[in-house]
Amino acid sequence: MSRVSPQIEESWKELLLEEFNKPYFSQLKQFLVEEKKRHIIYPPGPLIFNAFNQTPFDKVKVVILGQDPYHGPGQAHGLCFSVQDGVQPPPSLQNIFKEINSDLGTPVPQSGNLTRWAKQGVFLLNAILTVRARSPKSHQGKGWETFTDAVIRKISEEKSGVVFLLWGRDARNKTSLIDGSKHLVLEAPHPSPYSADYGFFGCRHFSKANNYLIQLGEEPIVW
Repeated sequence: MSRVSPQIEESWKELLLEEFNKPYFSQLKQFLVEEKKRHIIYPPGPLIFNAFNQTPFDKVKVVILGQDPYHGPGQAHGLCFSVQDGVQPPPSLQNIFKEINSDLGTPVPQSGNLTRWAKQGVFLLNAILTVRARSPKSHQGKGWETFTDAVIRKISEEKSGVVFLLWGRDARNKTSLIDGSKHLVLEAPHPSPYSADYGFFGCRHFSKANNYLIQLGEEPIVW
C-alpha cells in the first residue's frame, strides 16, 4: 500500500491534501493495489509523482500536459514525454527536439531525459499518471484525470504568469481549467508523427514561452 501512497513533495502535499482525502482517490489507490497484483505498472511506484517531486509548486513556470505514461519497459519515469537515460527518445519527443532546434537553434540533445527541464520549473504533467505495461490508456477513467484536473485548476488559481503548453486535442480540452487572463496558454497539434506537420512544427512555443517569462522578469528556460 505504501508504494502508491502519495510520495510527494511537501508543498504539493499541502496544496492537494483535500484531493488525497476524497473518496475517488481512495478508490484509485485501491485500483492500483489490485492492478499491481496482476500486472506490471509503469512508472515504478516511487516515480508516480516524479513531476511533483522534481518541480515544487512555487517553482512552476511552465506546464506541459501529456496524456499517459509510456508503456514500454524502462521508459516512463513520471515526467510527460520524457524517457530515462539510455532509452531511445520516442517519436513525439524527437519531434519536440526538432521544433526546439528550428525555433531556438539549439542542438538536438542525445538524451530524452527531461529532468533538466523539470529542475528549471517545467512541470511535466501527464493527465493519467500510471499505465499497465504494453497497454496504452489502460488506466483511463480510474480517477487520475479528476486529480490532475484539480492540479491544473490549483496552479491556475494560486499562481500567475505560468505558461501552459497544450499539445493535441486531449490537452487542449483543459483550457477551461485555466484563467487565460493571468497566464499564457499556447495551443498546437500533438507532436506525434501523425499530427506534427499540421501545426506543431513551426508553433515556436519554446521561444514564445521564454519571451513571456523574460517580460515577467523570470529566467528563461534552457530548452
